[in-house]
Amino acid sequence: MALQKWRLLTALVCVLVQAHRASSSQEVMHKLTKGFAKAFDECKQELNLSDNIVQDFMNYWKEEYELLNRDTGCAIMCMASKHDLITEDMKLHHENAHGFAKTHGADDDLAKQLVTMIHECEGTHAGIADDCMKTLEVAKCFRVKIHKLKWAPDMETILEELMSDV
Repeated sequence: MALQKWRLLTALVCVLVQAHRASSSQEVMHKLTKGFAKAFDECKQELNLSDNIVQDFMNYWKEEYELLNRDTGCAIMCMASKHDLITEDMKLHHENAHGFAKTHGADDDLAKQLVTMIHECEGTHAGIADDCMKTLEVAKCFRVKIHKLKWAPDMETILEELMSDV
């Protein structure tokens, strides 16, 4: 009987730890998204982006929303460039991405995990020649991975915060 209670207690602690990790990881994703989005206006002007692209960013974390527009990939690439997150050959700059994640609240392990996820997505879509389309596919792949972990932030809250910062 005591062994069963011990197992139950251990299982409960594990569930609570995982729930806390998911919650804190979701908060990090919230901060990362908000920080990354700060470059959007500059890229919107530089690339003369349409309202469709604005809509894509407003709906990015919605799992059911389809991202299809090549210009969205171009915008993501521009924003990543503004944050010095990509190399000259348009691949993720691992060290800078790790630092960006840590700057926005990730611990070392979480930052490594995020960089690894993006790197895996890059590998999956390495055969796409068009950099904007490749970036779009990598972003979609990353979104799927984040949703599987239940780390996707609430975009409406992020948008409200970004608007209040203006």
